[in-house]
Amino acid sequence: MKNDHDVSAGTADGRTRDRVVRRFLEGGSATAAELSRQLGVSPAGIRRHLDAMVSDGSISPIESRPHGPRGRGRPARRYALTEAGHQAGPSAYSDLAAGALRFLAEVAGPSAISEFADSRAVDLERRVRSAVVAASPQERPAALAEAMTAAGYTASVSELPTGLQICQHHCPVQFVAERFPALCDAETAALARVLDTHVQRLATIAHGDGVCTTHVPAGPPQEPLPPSPSSEGSAP
Repeated sequence: MKNDHDVSAGTADGRTRDRVVRRFLEGGSATAAELSRQLGVSPAGIRRHLDAMVSDGSISPIESRPHGPRGRGRPARRYALTEAGHQAGPSAYSDLAAGALRFLAEVAGPSAISEFADSRAVDLERRVRSAVVAASPQERPAALAEAMTAAGYTASVSELPTGLQICQHHCPVQFVAERFPALCDAETAALARVLDTHVQRLATIAHGDGVCTTHVPAGPPQEPLPPSPSSEGSAP
């Protein structure tokens, strides 16, 4: 039989685990050190939770290239929610957001949803554009994927005979986008603007696919990108 200490310890562990899951839902991926700092839990305690969550299949280690010069030693391991982890995660935030957008559509009309989606996409564009502009034309898709990973999308790039494929392994607004596809459409348009080329969205997590897949067709080398007009005068 469990004593009171066992019960209280188990409750505390469950609350910490919920906080870890919410952090992954909001931010996409994180290292043990980042979680320890953000949640105020000791490094040893966070690693214990992460080990348990890897064992039960709710999270898994992911590959992520480091930003900036790499120091000595191995890069810190990053973790992200698995599909099972997403399904088991708390849905209160998603339900609240979806309810707010439904109310917005009822009060201001469907066009308000499109305007909101466009505004959110412009914000994503502003966050990733500087990394893309700083890269050579050949490295822009990879730079975009790294910047999107930092923004919580856990993105990667693969080569195809017809061009490149950007895969987003996490969608921060998955459950809301299921009900409001304008969010996906606006995000795709933002990626096209950042890369200054036509792109095609082939799959989305919101529609039940395993990843969000965007095809970037092969083309001639591009000139350096200018700053985005949408970012001028925007708050940092």
